Amino acid sequence: MKEKVSISPAGEKFIIPGNEAYDAEFNRLKILAEEARSKGQEVVVVMGLGFVGVVMAAIVADTQDKKGKYSKFVIGYQRPSERSYWKIPVVNKGVSPVKAEDPEVEELIHRTVSQEKTFVATYNSDCLKLADVVVVDVQCDYAKQDLGNMRTGETDMAALEASMRTIGETIPPHALVLIETTVAPGTTEFVAWPILKKAFAKRGLKETPLLSHSFERVMPGKEYVSSIRDFWRVCSGCNKEARDKVEKFLHEVLNTTEFPLTVMDRPIESETTKIVENSYRATILAFMNEWSLFAERNGVDLIKVMNAIKMRPTHSNMIFPGPGIGGYCLPKDGGLGYWAYRHILGFEDGDSVFQITPTAIDINDTRGLHVAELVRDALRNMGRYIAGSEVLIAGASYRQDVGDTRYSGSEMVVRKLTEMGAEMRVHDPYVDAWDEFETQDDNPDHTWARFFRNQDHLKDIEVQKDMARALDGVEALVLAVPHKQYLALNPEDVVKWAGGPIAVIDAFGILSDDQIRKYFELGCEVKALGRGHIQRIKKEVKNGK
Repeated sequence: MKEKVSISPAGEKFIIPGNEAYDAEFNRLKILAEEARSKGQEVVVVMGLGFVGVVMAAIVADTQDKKGKYSKFVIGYQRPSERSYWKIPVVNKGVSPVKAEDPEVEELIHRTVSQEKTFVATYNSDCLKLADVVVVDVQCDYAKQDLGNMRTGETDMAALEASMRTIGETIPPHALVLIETTVAPGTTEFVAWPILKKAFAKRGLKETPLLSHSFERVMPGKEYVSSIRDFWRVCSGCNKEARDKVEKFLHEVLNTTEFPLTVMDRPIESETTKIVENSYRATILAFMNEWSLFAERNGVDLIKVMNAIKMRPTHSNMIFPGPGIGGYCLPKDGGLGYWAYRHILGFEDGDSVFQITPTAIDINDTRGLHVAELVRDALRNMGRYIAGSEVLIAGASYRQDVGDTRYSGSEMVVRKLTEMGAEMRVHDPYVDAWDEFETQDDNPDHTWARFFRNQDHLKDIEVQKDMARALDGVEALVLAVPHKQYLALNPEDVVKWAGGPIAVIDAFGILSDDQIRKYFELGCEVKALGRGHIQRIKKEVKNGK
């Protein structure tokens, strides 16, 4: 039989172990766990070594008691699929499997794995037999079936449910299980807990499973580790013993002295807290969309309007939405609540109850389509056509100065422009590879490619690092993310590198009035989301003012 291989983003190939390797792997882990317990350490299994799980695992492994001794031994479990197995040998070398702008990520993983020996990764789920605590960080996604219609989507809990069955069949009866994943309200009590109870009953156990929930609020960027360890958390348990245990565990591993822990009565309250929190944020961003369009069409600069309003402390959290919101949470979490209302909690009037949240998500998902229209209009004003034009999108990530492309608004812009016939180029100083395009053939039922024509070749798209090279010969530049590098771009350099006047589209309030004026003076055409005053600047330049 041909050996299966898992390839890391860096191109390293790792052979996936066969069944014959599992016994030896478990014996290795058992010896390590026994050594840890002899030192008085608690054994914690973290399921899922993804964006959140691997850093949470390292934070737990870095926990020290009041005497300064390491109090936890962490086993990080990752399913040995071709797509994900590579994370295990990479972690065991003391290297982070996720790229991060925060240097503490690499430092933390190296210290806990290679120096303190409090963190090890494995592919053998039997490690759950050794656990005192299990932290669940597996994916629970919301799959949208139609573009711009959240209501037709559904929650994908297959991975979470499979994990809970494995946990129930394997863990010691007194182990605490902590679901850290953002889930549909009601999941912990009405989906996960029954699965655990059923598994315990099949094993002849009389104990009640100890199940709890505490969502993460991780934020990519330079404060990646701090956003998990040094941030306010909410927790709950399915019964008093689970609630007491999860409260104790989180007090030990997180900085709850400076960032107090909020303990809720029931998991559905903890789950709902995360959904409402992110739906609120998504709604504020969607609200700005209509005023962005108003501003464009009536000579108003929405950026100046917002800055004036933000002087008032009660409105200081206003944010310009750019070409769409991104990250793993805001584009989907409201959908989890909408879906749970009917499919977990049993109410049939979801469409009348939920009106604002679905609309907000639909607006945010499709806002990038308008950017493509602005590119078309800018090129048309220059006597050019979008079909066949070389267009560079500057910024693949969903927010400034990070390398996270999940649900990036830029993806929607690229896909729509490609459908319209543009030849797309991509530049981003923080992104090495755009996973949503490279893997679009692997998951055809979930990729946004299914909503557009002519997407096949995008899987080969290259993310460039040299701005001068990326601009060479382009006819349009889309400034999609306010990375520091883009804020400092000189219009004269841009036009020189491009080889002549181009269409410049500002999708995130990046350009100052002086920069806009300079582009017009250089013969360029400029369009922007929410910045209708641009036409006034264009007229002034034309009239020599």
